Amino acid sequence: MKLSEFKYDLPKGAIIAQEPANPRDSSKLMIYNKETKKYEHKIFRDIINYFQKGDCIVVNDTRVFPARLWGTKEKTNAEIEVMLLRELRSTDKIWDVLVEPARKVRIGNKIYFDNSRFYCEVIDNTTSRGRTVRFGLEGDLFDEIDAIGFMPIPDYIKRTATDADKKSYQSVFADLSRQPASIAPPTASLHFTDELVEQLIQKGVKFANVTVNIGQGIFESIGVEDLTKHSMHSEYFEINLKNAEIINKSLKSGKRVCAVGASVIRALESSVLVSGTVKANKGWTDRFVFPPSEFKIANMYITNFTPSASPSLLLTAAFLEDNLIPEIMKIAFEKKYRLYAYGDAMLIL
Repeated sequence: MKLSEFKYDLPKGAIIAQEPANPRDSSKLMIYNKETKKYEHKIFRDIINYFQKGDCIVVNDTRVFPARLWGTKEKTNAEIEVMLLRELRSTDKIWDVLVEPARKVRIGNKIYFDNSRFYCEVIDNTTSRGRTVRFGLEGDLFDEIDAIGFMPIPDYIKRTATDADKKSYQSVFADLSRQPASIAPPTASLHFTDELVEQLIQKGVKFANVTVNIGQGIFESIGVEDLTKHSMHSEYFEINLKNAEIINKSLKSGKRVCAVGASVIRALESSVLVSGTVKANKGWTDRFVFPPSEFKIANMYITNFTPSASPSLLLTAAFLEDNLIPEIMKIAFEKKYRLYAYGDAMLIL
């Protein structure tokens, strides 16, 4: 299949959500049943009516950290945005980052933060915007990031990140004890509240956690028409034995497994045994899921309305089995569904 088959134009009046729904589970929910080929339009908290005792919901428990820093370049005092992507060597505080404006940042330059209390020095160029930097700081860098960093909300949210985003851009499943690992949340999970999770548990629904560190791939666009030629950025993931057993118990008893978001699908499909069950696994995955694809583990899927021709949208198209993206987006526009990270959701049965 070709990339152009999965592109859509935003019509006038399309709503790109600038704030999350309040409460989170009051967002709209489109439901598509692959067997009946019928649509329903509900509120997200209504998903409780589509799950049965023994079903399993798989979520990504990664923590988002305030990865966007603002600093000033030495000598010129030019304002530079530094987006932390991945820690390369903790002992030396070396990171891969994105910088903006990139044309002003060269090897050897220093960027100072928090009234020059600490800095980073550029030691390599990686891409047009990418740099490798070494931080100069006595003490714990993560403490400084948490103190002065901003949540890396996407550029299509036309405002500056606030303290409120430190909570709303974090899912209720996030393991806050983890080292900062992701620069974006698994956005499909942002619709869950603690109350809704408890109601689902009381109904007998099981929850299983995987960990996928969402990184630079969240910013990528697909630049090739032939989808077989696209390469995804690798992301680190873990599925421990306890959670693999929770998922497999539902599979073996004939119950359903619902993946919440593209990152969960990628981890599950990178950990399939010949028996069609999940193995405990960890490592890096660059799996790119696009039509046609066979899904070995999940038979339900929750997603947001993601950008045109994005890897997440192509995964959704693959899960739908037919290319219903033009039809679904037409319905979403007509019914004023809110789009993208803070937008509304879709459940595919």
